[in-house]
Amino acid sequence: MKAPRLIMAAPKSGSGKTVLTISLMTALSNMGLKVSAFKCGPDYIDPMYHKKVLGIDSRNLDLFFTDEEKTRGLFLRNNSSDISIIEGVMGLYDGLGGVSEEASTYHLAKTLKAPIILVLDAKGMSRSVVAEAAGFLSMDDAKLIKGIILNNMSRGIYGGIKELIEEKLKVPVFGYFPKQKECDISSRYLGLSLPEEISDLKGKINITAEAFSKTVDLKKLIEVAEVAEELSSTFVFPEKIKASTRIAVARDEAFNFYYRDSLELLENLGAELVYFSPVHDRNLPENIGGLLLGGGYPELCARELSTNRSMIDSIKAAVGKGLPLWAECGGFIYLHEELEMENEVFKLCGIIRGKCIKTEKLVRFGYIELNGLKTKAHEFHYFDSNNNGNFCTAEKPLTGKQWNCCHNINGGLQGFPHLYYPSNIEYARQMVETCKKYKEIK
Repeated sequence: MKAPRLIMAAPKSGSGKTVLTISLMTALSNMGLKVSAFKCGPDYIDPMYHKKVLGIDSRNLDLFFTDEEKTRGLFLRNNSSDISIIEGVMGLYDGLGGVSEEASTYHLAKTLKAPIILVLDAKGMSRSVVAEAAGFLSMDDAKLIKGIILNNMSRGIYGGIKELIEEKLKVPVFGYFPKQKECDISSRYLGLSLPEEISDLKGKINITAEAFSKTVDLKKLIEVAEVAEELSSTFVFPEKIKASTRIAVARDEAFNFYYRDSLELLENLGAELVYFSPVHDRNLPENIGGLLLGGGYPELCARELSTNRSMIDSIKAAVGKGLPLWAECGGFIYLHEELEMENEVFKLCGIIRGKCIKTEKLVRFGYIELNGLKTKAHEFHYFDSNNNGNFCTAEKPLTGKQWNCCHNINGGLQGFPHLYYPSNIEYARQMVETCKKYKEIK
């Protein structure tokens, strides 16, 4: 399969690759091209920006979650776009444990045989940016870096720096991007602010996309994408079967961290997903066989969640009758008796005995495998519980460090790990079967 594609990468987080990526996607879409979007790594928020731009779901590609063959298959699945844009994660070569290439943006580029466009943040630099480019090119043993874009660079100095890079390093510079006040995306402790929190985001993106089109050679970027090698995979995603059970999925401003491929896998295995809001709705959807509470920012809606006792009573009653339940990170916090932060305590569901408290740093951050379930996951949270559970053993790659985690209420799983279901399709199948059996018994 031809699948024209580009990876947008950078030396580090905060280099501006998200703004440049969504500007590029918008510019290409405005040219009439059918664009597909992907994110390297376990990030939830960047794909939300991609979706806001294109109006279609962005998908994650992660070489810790899935091996190279499956990752190629996930990239190619239903991919009939004119061009695929893949946003990198962290720095280009940053992989597992900070010392391995595995699961890095560069590993993904090699797996997909994808040309890399290196975004260099030139703020506070001039000629020194040439040295930075040279360093990154020196580690590119597969010769995948096909061009450079200089971010936060003025028009006046661009011509001279472009000439220096192309003369000394023999790599093309496709353009520059001056600082854009219109789309200055703020961050918080779990990453960028959510797209819905930025007023008129689409309008702002259109302005930056127009600016991007004037200072970056889109035609050459398209040409680079089109000469990418053909790609194939033997991995086959399960075909969609008739729905045999309904699973209620929390989705609102408090709970919105879901992998699109995980949700589609559940649907293809026989689940009808019914979305609801623990913040705004009064009761769970009717006639459901299971409940999924994803991650997100429940702490930002703690008061609304705490005072919506009708929804809490509905969930407690259903779980008390045996409803299978899965809760990840933010959803797990919601199940506790209490959430304590900023000298205030919020009463929540009380299904998990104990409380969650905000800490001053990331807790158990990073990739894990849940032993026993043989499922890959990721933890990224500043809150911790005094009752994390002991149903599973989490194990970190490289170091092998282990700890107990998760509860097993009604055949489901509740804990801080964010699971990636395609990492173990049989576990996802078991989830759907558990919900189906509950409905049959009921």
